[in-house]
Amino acid sequence: MTQGAGQGPEVQRTATLRDFRVPAYVHETGPFAHSTHPGEPALPPAEDPLEPPEGYTPTQRDLPVVNRGDTVQVTLDPAPAPAPAQPAAGPGPLYVVGDVHGYLDELVAALQAQGLIDAAGQWCAGTARLWFLGDFTDRGPDGIGVIDLVMRLSAEAAAAGGYCKALMGNHELLLLGAKRFGDTPVNSGAGTATFQAAWLLNGGQKTDMDRLQDHHLQWMARLDAVEEVDGYLLVHSDTTAYLDYGDSIEAVNDTVRETLTRNDADECWDLFRKFTKRFSFRDEGGADAVRSLLDTYGGTRIVHGHSPIPYLLGEVGSEDGEDNSGPVVEGPHVYADGLAIAMDGGVTMAGKLLVQQLPLGG
Repeated sequence: MTQGAGQGPEVQRTATLRDFRVPAYVHETGPFAHSTHPGEPALPPAEDPLEPPEGYTPTQRDLPVVNRGDTVQVTLDPAPAPAPAQPAAGPGPLYVVGDVHGYLDELVAALQAQGLIDAAGQWCAGTARLWFLGDFTDRGPDGIGVIDLVMRLSAEAAAAGGYCKALMGNHELLLLGAKRFGDTPVNSGAGTATFQAAWLLNGGQKTDMDRLQDHHLQWMARLDAVEEVDGYLLVHSDTTAYLDYGDSIEAVNDTVRETLTRNDADECWDLFRKFTKRFSFRDEGGADAVRSLLDTYGGTRIVHGHSPIPYLLGEVGSEDGEDNSGPVVEGPHVYADGLAIAMDGGVTMAGKLLVQQLPLGG
């Protein structure tokens, strides 16, 4: 497993990611057009629609004392012994960030509020550790700006002795697919689909595609899908589909990267489809679903993004923010017998972009 994917752009170009075809744009689509739920990716229209499966959504020197002169000797006190080397300090505090979806200004404000970046947007948190849970683009205005910020903070944090890393979200897979495969038909399980159409239906922004460069593609394609830190199992999606890709964290991450390397449209679509599943931890049996992941991959609690907290609560707020009857997201949502922590505050539906230190206070 490549530890610390997301530390910055790779110098060596990845052959399979070099010559992507940018599909023609038919039109620009707003954040939630044709989507049943604003926080949930939708599939493009199928030629022969079928009912989708339940829960599915598409890193002093001491100088000697010199005595001068033969007749006058000046006695100096010896230089103090150097202080013993201090043991290496432990790792810095751990933070996680929920889905950003192109909302760069909100991300900057949230990171500043937690003291992770300064007023100039530079890393100022020393040895702190920061994990992004995926979904950097689509729906919001500046997904490429978000990726550029995360890549820069990765280098700055490593130089300060901390780190900033990121996980693979379903929207990274969607953007990679749209860039690679365009309107190539894939077998969606509910008729014929294309990555291009799915990307547009799920908030794909033409401005992001226009600014997408090879180093962005290489960075996204090398992101890990699962990590365990301080007893927290970090994933993007609230699904058990990760179990389909390996029985260890290393196996899952290697399988995901190998799938992307093979560059097979149907395989990549199946990966995207599984990463868009949600709500596995929410209802009856949800705690057992969490335990199945913890027992396999380690950790004592799971932390995820993907499903907006208002949906997990069964109460959906307004997209435009005019209806205040929905729940007000103030922080992460703990559920599934306390085993799951949801971090998608619903920024795409006038919610909150969450940056949270772990363990949770209170």
